[in-house]
Amino acid sequence: MFECEMCGECCRHLEKSDLYNELDRGDGVCKFLIGDLCSIYEERPLLCRVDECYDLFFSEKYEKEEYYRLNKMECKKLQKEKEVG
Repeated sequence: MFECEMCGECCRHLEKSDLYNELDRGDGVCKFLIGDLCSIYEERPLLCRVDECYDLFFSEKYEKEEYYRLNKMECKKLQKEKEVG
């Protein structure tokens, strides 16, 4: 299972992908983010579910460990941007 740090940074940068337009409250932040947590976590959309997306879309392209590594790498980039910004 992907270990999310629950920092909320991925939910603050929806402008990085058009896939998230429906969730964007207009400023790149997810309309369901409260503080650092998702207010609809148990019902969040599929594209917000790292493990399920792997199973449905990426399992033939990546080994699970590589997929997790890539996701974690992007997570760390967003966290560093926050520190620098």
